[in-house]
Amino acid sequence: MISTRLPAPGRGPRPERPRATGGDPPHTPLRPMWCCRADGQPWPCAQARLLLRAEYDENPVGLSIYLAGLMYEAMRDLYRLNPYDGPEPAALFDRFLAWGPRRRPPSEQSS
Repeated sequence: MISTRLPAPGRGPRPERPRATGGDPPHTPLRPMWCCRADGQPWPCAQARLLLRAEYDENPVGLSIYLAGLMYEAMRDLYRLNPYDGPEPAALFDRFLAWGPRRRPPSEQSS
């Protein structure tokens, strides 16, 4: 029998990156609001983006996968907090993934 119901996905990756140096708080998300622990900006904040790009410099696909998992977690948390006025999916995509590694247009991928 074919079913259209999919199993619920797991919890996804733990947002442990990026780590701060010294005694400053790390630029990690404060859940379930998904704001930065260090500066209170929506996570990933500018500093977290810089640290993530530096950490994943040689692995842009890994960065995209990591951020996609965190975007899923943020969606779940933010919609649970405010199911009627949660963020738009496009806004979450821009916040988590659009700034990440650049992808080639489909016309360049086949060459």
